[in-house]
Amino acid sequence: MPQVRKQLLPFAAVSASYFGHIGFFNPYLPLWLKELGFGLLAISVLTSVQAATRLFAPYGWGWLSDRTGERIRLLRYGATAALLCACLLFLDLGPVGLGLALLIMFTHTSSMMPMSEAAMAHLVSQGGAFDAKRYGRVRLFGSVGFLVTVFVAGAWFEHFGMRHFPAWTVVSLLAVTVSVWLLPDLKEAVPVHHAQQAVWPVLRQRPVQWFFVAAFLHVLSHIGIYVFFSLFLDALGYSKLLIGVLWAVSVVMEIVWFYTQARWMPRLPLSGWLVVCSATMLVRMGLTAQWAQVLWVLVFAQVLHAVTFAAHHTVCIALLSHHFPGRLRGRGQALYTVIAYGFPGVIGGLLGGMLSDRMGLQSVYWASTAISALATAAAIQVWRQHHPSLPTLPEASPQP
Repeated sequence: MPQVRKQLLPFAAVSASYFGHIGFFNPYLPLWLKELGFGLLAISVLTSVQAATRLFAPYGWGWLSDRTGERIRLLRYGATAALLCACLLFLDLGPVGLGLALLIMFTHTSSMMPMSEAAMAHLVSQGGAFDAKRYGRVRLFGSVGFLVTVFVAGAWFEHFGMRHFPAWTVVSLLAVTVSVWLLPDLKEAVPVHHAQQAVWPVLRQRPVQWFFVAAFLHVLSHIGIYVFFSLFLDALGYSKLLIGVLWAVSVVMEIVWFYTQARWMPRLPLSGWLVVCSATMLVRMGLTAQWAQVLWVLVFAQVLHAVTFAAHHTVCIALLSHHFPGRLRGRGQALYTVIAYGFPGVIGGLLGGMLSDRMGLQSVYWASTAISALATAAAIQVWRQHHPSLPTLPEASPQP
């Protein structure tokens, strides 16, 4: 439908700019903090602030957006407030002040993906079925944005050092703010009797409970990549440019997957894909733990990101759309962010920091390998709960 495609274009811009911001911020924040003189434990605490905001902010924003239907206006407020907070990074704040500045900034940025994903899921689910092709074609713009900034920022920081990190933050969040203000001011029209629809009956369903357990464990095993990967590679002697290249490899595979996923996703039920993603994560973490010093093995492990992140993300969004339709969509997305990214980020960041401080960074990846095995077991439970009731994603519609 041409009208839907036209409405999805601004979402592609938001995805590109937001993940462009994440593409340099998340990989290089630990290295900037290291240059400021912080130790491993302090770095892990400060990088965990982002995950800590995901314990409360997404559900609050999700509840408000479900109640009002004003997802776009709330996104505009969040992006503008985050941009203003980013300007504080130019100041010499000290660890406490920096932690507070990051806390305020992340409280607002943490609302962006749940609300934009909820609004976009509404558009790509017209007619009742989740359109994996449309979703993937929009979401791949985020991967392109991530790819560009992680590569360019790596080269920039290698040449100029980390002192320009605050400027990169402000410029990238300015792009996010501009793109959010270009979104169409859509408000979901939901019947009045749905306005107070409760989320607890859904959460009491066993398949939903196992889904959140599997998502929690899967992302917890991923924390070794999100928080410690750049530090691990830096400790192994990789240059900042090569660190950026290795991040870029994983994002290229995201793009390939998101572009072609409509061809592969119908071949297995969603719960089956959840098992495949977690089992692949087990392989990826094991390779990274044992052979990170071997470049070709590390490159192969990064290639697996296509399944461990991109496929897993699409499966989770589709399952959320299945279990949390209509007026529950915003809270479903928010719960996913809290359970699958908030708690794992805080727990993984803090425990990973203590573990690496005592036993070295490699130990984080062995721990991630063990957690991946638990995630695979939980995903099998999801498959058992759903099989054979949950269908595969439908074949993609022919429109791009």
